[in-house]
Formats: sequence, C-alpha cells, structure tokens
Amino acid sequence: MVTGTTEAAEAAEPEPRRRAGPRSAVWPWARALAALAVLGVLAWRLDLAAVAAALGSVGPGPAAQAVAAALAIGAATTLLSARRWVLVARALGLPLRTGPAVAAYYRSLFLNAVLPTGVLGDVHRAVDHGRRSGALGPGVRAVVLERTAGQAVLITVGALLLAALPAWWGLLAPEAAAVAALAAATGAAVLLAWARRGTALPRVRRAVRDVAADARATLFARRLGPRVAALSAAVLAGHVVLFLVAARTAGAAAPAADLVAPAVVALLAMAVPANAAGWGPREAATAAAFGTAGLGAELGLATAVVYGLLALAASLPGAVLLALRRRSGPQPPRADSGGSAPNEEHRLSSTAAPLPAVASDGRPTTPDAV
Repeated sequence: MVTGTTEAAEAAEPEPRRRAGPRSAVWPWARALAALAVLGVLAWRLDLAAVAAALGSVGPGPAAQAVAAALAIGAATTLLSARRWVLVARALGLPLRTGPAVAAYYRSLFLNAVLPTGVLGDVHRAVDHGRRSGALGPGVRAVVLERTAGQAVLITVGALLLAALPAWWGLLAPEAAAVAALAAATGAAVLLAWARRGTALPRVRRAVRDVAADARATLFARRLGPRVAALSAAVLAGHVVLFLVAARTAGAAAPAADLVAPAVVALLAMAVPANAAGWGPREAATAAAFGTAGLGAELGLATAVVYGLLALAASLPGAVLLALRRRSGPQPPRADSGGSAPNEEHRLSSTAAPLPAVASDGRPTTPDAV
C-alpha cells in the first residue's frame, strides 16, 4: 500500500524483544542521503535561478493567504482522516472518540513532517492508542489499515489518470520500471531471508493472518468499506486542492484541471522510500510532471517546494498539541480513548505485534500524504 503503515506495525514489538542494531541506525541516514542525492540531481539538471525567481516572486500577501488556506485545508483533511481512523478502530473493538483522534492525528502529522523518516508520527499514534486501549496489536493494525485505505484510493486514482492520459506514460520510462522491479525483488529477497531466520516465519504468518482478518472486518466489510473509501477520497481531494494552492502561489497560471494529474503524481512519488519527511522524490516527480504537461520543470520544482512548506504549515497545530501534552505530564491509560473496552480476543492479541522491529528503523512502505 503506501509510506507509513507497515512501519507502525513494526514498531509495536513488545519491549523485552526489541533489539537495536546497525540497521536501525543506518536506514534513516540512508533515506536522508538518498533524498539529498535526488535533490542534488535536480539542482544539477534544472535552472535554479528560475526556481528562485518563482519563489522570490511570492509576496507577503499571497504567502499569508496560502498559509491560511493550508491551515483550513489541513483542518478538513485531518478531521476526515481521524474519522476514518475512528471507524476502523471501533470496528476492531477499540475505544476511540473523534476529538482525541483528531488531536492524535495532528500530532502524528507534525512529527511526520519534521522527523527524517516521515512516518514516526504514525508509529507513535499507533503504539500510543494501542497501549491506552489495552490492545497493542489491534491498535497498531487499526492505523495500518486506515492508512492503507487512503493509499489504495490514491494508487487507484493514479492508475486511472495514467490510463486516461497516454501522454503521461512517458513518466513510466523503461529505466524507471527496471529500477522499481529490482527494488521490489531485493526487498522480497531480504524479507524472505529475514522470515526464514529463527522464529520469524511463524510470526510473519500470524501477522498476515491477523491483518487479513481485520481487513475483512473493516476495509472489505459491506457497510464500513464504502464509508472508509469515501473518506479516503475526500482526504485525497483535500491534498490535491492544497497542491493547487501551492501551484498558484508559485506562479502557475494553467487551468486547475491541468494541474490535477501533476498533483496526483507528486503524491504518489511520496511513496518512494528515498525521501526525508517527504522531500526528494516528490520534487523530482513534480518537476517531471510539469515538464510533461508543458508547464516547465522549474515551475514544477518551485511548486513542490511551496507544497512542502504549506504541508508543514498545515501540521503546525500538532506542534501546539504536542507542547500542551508535554506540559500536562504523563497521561493515564485510556485517558483519550473513550467508548468501551476492547473485547477479550483483542486483549489476548495486544502483545502480538504485526511485525517485529525497532521504531527508529524508518523502513517505509507507504507515503504519508493520504
């Protein structure tokens, strides 16, 4: 599915079984270096003077209006995302109210935006809610599933757009397909080798079984599935609107309809593991998409930079909530969950993490955009 969901699952390994190693320290740095490499190639290939001119032309008035729009759009998308999380969590028997869910989602968005791996906010949200609910495993899987739902809608829309716009197929160059296939094969080989080691394989099988069972009860449920999909589509629409605001702020004068495809391409690019808090592939993909649309790669890069800054601005309420929570001190278990206690089956599985790892590993599987 996309970059942040399975990492949250991996972070839920019980404390006694956690093992820190070189991998946990190397991977975040490798991602940051890869993102810097992507940005370096862009700096080498594009006219940075034109990009700087586009950014410098943004006056205080338009900038303030863009930030206000980002805060408003962010409030709407965060509310919709939190509501999606509430529906999935309650379907799994976990207590969660909309108000606390919105606050937790804001905190996770801010942490995702400022920390290098780009997903540790979701890790924190998943583990925190699971522990407060007394069901760590189901709590983590609830976050995995609600984020997966959003990414599924994003990928579906992206595939439909590419199918309807043959001119965009040039973005899927054979070289890019070969690199993607090699990366997938390497990842599969590493996962297989890890699964064959010690007791890992039974734990993977149990995790897959648990996630599949919860998916049937939530994403594929007859009544709940369409509601989750509708919320995910609304969240995606909000992110596309924010991209349009960024494009207009950067100076793009093209019709809004011509900017939708570049927006979806940019959001899809955030699934690429080689990013630091979303930066890197997003800028490269936006520049390529603007070039394909005849709008200019430099304008695309400027738009991506503005989008990144506006997304950070939209997450700033999370910083305030983090500060307030820090001042209030430790919270008692289930203080912000609400509702009834999880059922006994989920309590029994609360210490069974979907996948074992250390939270700082930062291994991506989904983008944080949706």
